[in-house]
Amino acid sequence: MTISQTLPAAWAYLEAAVRQRRPVQVNYHGRWRILCPHALGWKNQKPMLLGYQIGGHTSTGTLHPDPRKRWRCLFVDEIEQVLADMTIPWQTADNYNRSRPFPAIDEISIAV
Repeated sequence: MTISQTLPAAWAYLEAAVRQRRPVQVNYHGRWRILCPHALGWKNQKPMLLGYQIGGHTSTGTLHPDPRKRWRCLFVDEIEQVLADMTIPWQTADNYNRSRPFPAIDEISIAV
């Protein structure tokens, strides 16, 4: 990212959620998802979120029964709305690796 680029509106909310390990609800492509944001960065120079989905809607209709397969990569500029969700505890899966959070992000800005 160059300094002249503007971050999407959702970025600040998601960055705070990553720092505080706080779940959020996001509206992404018309579906509400409950995510625990783990990393923010850049994929092909587009802002990207890596989140662990713990509830809400999916493109397939239900969450995968294997917790290791609930990771979601969302382009931050395509997130329509972000709401904090303080009623749900932070969650993750045992296959998360902070130093290499999947090939979803080329350049990491922040990660838990």
